[in-house]
Amino acid sequence: MIRPRASIRRFDIFAEYTRLKQVAEGVPDDVAKGFGLWLAKVIAARKFGRITPEKARELLAPLKPSDAARIRFRRLGGVEQNDALFDKEIAARMGKTFYLRVFRPAIKDAFESGKSYVGIRDALRKEWQVDAKEDR
Repeated sequence: MIRPRASIRRFDIFAEYTRLKQVAEGVPDDVAKGFGLWLAKVIAARKFGRITPEKARELLAPLKPSDAARIRFRRLGGVEQNDALFDKEIAARMGKTFYLRVFRPAIKDAFESGKSYVGIRDALRKEWQVDAKEDR
């Protein structure tokens, strides 16, 4: 069995689930990865009080059509949240083999089955957390 290198976080599942939603809406995969990572970070920052509710609302406001046409990746803390950063902070952290063979297909299956993020986040993590702890 392939095991993750690091504990799987709700953050990881949310970023991947968001990527899939974006791809389903016709967004190119590289842009979808960047958006998934960006949105996960904004939500986490809001939840843990690292940004104010006002700043979160500002960041989460839809882009104007003129901005959406020219902005491929959103920035957070001055850093472009792109596909390469997604690959580093999500896929590489858990292990690329685990990401490609276990994590990504499991999230995709759940998404395509119509399951919500909330409906899968803890059940999948629980299954993978046991495996990650056994490696230590």
